[in-house]
Amino acid sequence: MKINKNYISGNNTNFSNKTIDVYDPSKGEVISQVVASDEHDFNHAIKSSKNAFREWQNVTPLKRSRILAKYKSLIESNIESLAKIVSEEHGKTIDDAKGSIIRGLEVVEFATGIPHLLKGEFSQNVGTNIDSWSIRQPLGVCAGITPFNFPAMVPMWMFPLSIACGNSFILKPSEKNPSCAIKLAELFSEAGLPDGVLNVLNGDKTIVDLILKSDDIKSVSFVGSTPVAKYIYQESSKYLKRVQSLGGAKNHLVVMPDANLDQAVDGIIGAAFGSAGERCMAVSVAVAVGDIADELVDKIHSKSQTLKVAPWTDETSEMGPVISKEHKEKILNYIDIGLKEGARLILDGREIKIQGYENGYFVGPTIFDNVSSTMKIYKEEIFGPVLSVVRAKTYSEAIKLINDHQFGNGTSIYTSNGEFARDFTSNIKIGMVGVNVPIPVPMAFHSFGGWKQSLFGAHSMHGMEGINFYTKLKTITSRWPKNINTMPEFTMPTN
Repeated sequence: MKINKNYISGNNTNFSNKTIDVYDPSKGEVISQVVASDEHDFNHAIKSSKNAFREWQNVTPLKRSRILAKYKSLIESNIESLAKIVSEEHGKTIDDAKGSIIRGLEVVEFATGIPHLLKGEFSQNVGTNIDSWSIRQPLGVCAGITPFNFPAMVPMWMFPLSIACGNSFILKPSEKNPSCAIKLAELFSEAGLPDGVLNVLNGDKTIVDLILKSDDIKSVSFVGSTPVAKYIYQESSKYLKRVQSLGGAKNHLVVMPDANLDQAVDGIIGAAFGSAGERCMAVSVAVAVGDIADELVDKIHSKSQTLKVAPWTDETSEMGPVISKEHKEKILNYIDIGLKEGARLILDGREIKIQGYENGYFVGPTIFDNVSSTMKIYKEEIFGPVLSVVRAKTYSEAIKLINDHQFGNGTSIYTSNGEFARDFTSNIKIGMVGVNVPIPVPMAFHSFGGWKQSLFGAHSMHGMEGINFYTKLKTITSRWPKNINTMPEFTMPTN
């Protein structure tokens, strides 16, 4: 059986003999194993990353950019094989896997502009014959801890920018689907990246804790659930690291009475059930405002029943399985809770069976109507293909629902009224907002990040936020006096 090792200094290697099973969620079968790294593996990665950083930080931004450009080209050439790796270990459809790789690739493309992005500021004569300028310099060894749901995209939100800025990077991918990270690292080496600048270290919480406590690691980037994100933030801060830690979500999509209903329905279904709901930007709450509710619910219910749920090997599949047996059981438990709480289950995905894939981790599209803000299925992140419909009498009631929720990752409004749209974008307390767009994920040259319990730390991901996160600012004040016989000054200099 294939064993996914670590990728350190350009080689597949490991010290630990312990392994973790990797499953094909469509079949519920073990298809490979991954090394559960220990302290020896960790120390090997640290030594490699520190050695690589000493030279990489002095490589010119233009040379770094050229390697990134080659890397972009290699990813484009290998997108089919990368998508297959993602689909086999995660379960999402091939088209969805390709889309996620392309969104990660956009960050690589953005990072190729690093010679321009690292330019500082200059001011002449800030004082008499005194000039001042700023520069951005790399941090050192950076680390990223990434989730199972986007094994290509989320890592590429992190390491390309970090490496472009002159850092070395240790990537700790999810142990549930580690193969894509290894392939991405191998392609970067093929593009000309020096050994050790990007290392992949597999494992579980043991490795996570070693990363958080290490004095040699200067920053930690994380995407995952809110409890873990909070833990990452708190532990990283204890050890004086920079940290960007993205947590959970409960994304609302508001449908106003004047909305284009068919567009809203299509947006809701795609955003709620795409990738089996395993997206931090998935729409898990549809807020129907006013008298549009009955028609909206009927159309969502009718169209959701036509979705093709099948393994990724079926080219007509629109939705695959969830990641694991444990996660499936968690989702089913939430559905049971929703029924006990009094929500009306109008589409039940619990009993779905796929011929030939009876042991797969499939959950069909599930819709609850008449959900209230006091229910557990409304308050907590389910991270599966479960949509809750909340009925609001007014726009103001819908706004209050969203602003009162503990999560603040993403939200959208569907409306034909510019006044509503403007008010919504101005006054909603959410980090990423869409107008007639169901999943408002920013492009790479903007930044990705939520508010409230969805983001811990001062920085969002990619865009200029990413550049600022992976560099430290240095400001220089300089004078070259003609007269070297100056007198000491005992007051604060002004101009």
